[in-house]
Amino acid sequence: MAEAHRRRFLECLGWAGTGLVWTVSGGVSTAALLAAGEGLAAPRKPAIQPFTFVQVSDSHIGFNKDPNPDARATFREAVAKIRALPDKPAFILHTGDVSQLSKPEEFDDADQILREAGLPVFHVPGEHDMLDEREGQAFLERYGHGTLGDGWRSFDHNGVHFVGLVNVKDLKAGGMGHLGEPQLAWLKKDLAPLAASTPVVVYAHIPLWTIYREWGWGTDDSAQAMALLKRFGSVTVLNGHIHQVIQKTEGDVTFQTARSTAFPQPAPGQGRAPGPLKLPAGKLRAALGVRTLSVAPGAHPLSLADAALA
Repeated sequence: MAEAHRRRFLECLGWAGTGLVWTVSGGVSTAALLAAGEGLAAPRKPAIQPFTFVQVSDSHIGFNKDPNPDARATFREAVAKIRALPDKPAFILHTGDVSQLSKPEEFDDADQILREAGLPVFHVPGEHDMLDEREGQAFLERYGHGTLGDGWRSFDHNGVHFVGLVNVKDLKAGGMGHLGEPQLAWLKKDLAPLAASTPVVVYAHIPLWTIYREWGWGTDDSAQAMALLKRFGSVTVLNGHIHQVIQKTEGDVTFQTARSTAFPQPAPGQGRAPGPLKLPAGKLRAALGVRTLSVAPGAHPLSLADAALA
């Protein structure tokens, strides 16, 4: 991709991010983390096994303009909050836009900061992670171990089933996210053996419900994925990409977006286009943050508390 074309592409892209902390207390008997493609057991009766995990998103390492001249610094602050948690989480989910321009040094710096948390990390890509000359292969070579296709995966932990989806492959500037038929076919097969009582957490970069079509804040074939998830009694969908807290519940499915660790964005439709939102001096960290969520046995949706970096 020529540099001039890359710049035009980025001018049209949406931006996203968040740092989230979750507490989970629900599921079936304890299970080790499973790599994508491993066999799933027959439906099982739930048994509570509490644990915590963390979501971070859109760290945009390499971003150095208004309103944040150093996205590395604020990402390190978010990781410090994770490290300071009284109960050590089991792992971290990073839901995309690790980097600003898919440069090796940006990925290197993000990895170094994340290592400070001392936790395993599972990634799905954002659109900013797909800008290398091989259209995302650099991201997959670094973070795609154990994934299938363009980087999707699933695993189980303490009875909760986690599904990482990729909706930024071949993303057009300003366009909606897209899952594609191969990934949807895999998702159907992956979910089929699970009991309807199994709690499911889905994580992807672009929201799996349409927040603002004009800015590409949604996924054009998400309804097909939601149809596969409809039978489950507890589904939580985690996304970044829009750098602000917006939530929606449809039946037993709760959709959650969250704050960025790099910069905020305008509210849907408030302005000509998405992008970094300039703030008065000293206000940046109040617009960035982490989120703690708790799951009680039989409780849905999850309770949550947002904490700013400030």
